[in-house]
Amino acid sequence: MTPVSIADLVTIRAHHPEAVAEAAARRTRRPLLDDRGRLMIVAADHPARGSLAVGASPHAMANRVTLLERLCLALSRPGVDGVLATADILDDLLLLGALEGKVVMGSMNRGGLAGASFELDDRFTGHRPEDLSRLGFDAGKLLLRIDYDDPGSLDTLHSAARAIDAMAARRLPVFVEPFICDRTGGSRRNNLSADAVTLSIAIASGLAGTSAYTWLKVPVTDDPDDMARVMETSTLPAVLLGGESGGDEDGTYEKWRKALQLPTVQGLVAGRSLLYPGDGDVAAAVDTAVGLL
Repeated sequence: MTPVSIADLVTIRAHHPEAVAEAAARRTRRPLLDDRGRLMIVAADHPARGSLAVGASPHAMANRVTLLERLCLALSRPGVDGVLATADILDDLLLLGALEGKVVMGSMNRGGLAGASFELDDRFTGHRPEDLSRLGFDAGKLLLRIDYDDPGSLDTLHSAARAIDAMAARRLPVFVEPFICDRTGGSRRNNLSADAVTLSIAIASGLAGTSAYTWLKVPVTDDPDDMARVMETSTLPAVLLGGESGGDEDGTYEKWRKALQLPTVQGLVAGRSLLYPGDGDVAAAVDTAVGLL
């Protein structure tokens, strides 16, 4: 893995904070889609929501140097198009020079902290559309969790729609990740049944005054065979949400492989399953995922 010095990053941040904007200004950009017409994005926006666990390790993503080393390795692998992350992580990657020629996707709403009573009142506390435009980033992502019994979902729906409008005004793609969810036994649960995922896609597709720059970021349903009819709900381009493998990495790859064959599915956004694979081999996990495209 590429060695990362936290001391160097701290020194630059403390003495030359303008270096972040300078690195963003000189960054070599690329189109969202290259000649392959497919997207492979590595996600690392989990920590800002207080979601640090991977498998049985409750603080796996808490070590920033380890996370950055894994991200740099993943971004160096052939076929990896870019990264999805919050400002702190993207600033570090800019300073490390790891974002040259990559798709950079900023995570926009991180206010719905994992396990909080206000989890579904998911405020836009991350990148704003004007930040993404100013920094020359390539896209944004927002999470849209809808619980019919939680009034906070309405506030999130409204703010999500306005964020999509603002992104479209700047001609910036925005990836909307919708879920229908509920509380089961006191904990939040995303419903991955075919009916629930279909409903979430229908709602997300109709947000804002235009869908011209809207993409969907969708999970694979509980029964992967349902994905074909689920993805008929919208003509918006979509990427698959990787999620955690739950220890069954071969089964996860097979689910992705089938869903990636559907006509609206243009790629994959995966995080913990690639950055923290069970055997620790980040390069092999990333290469396997790229091969599915």
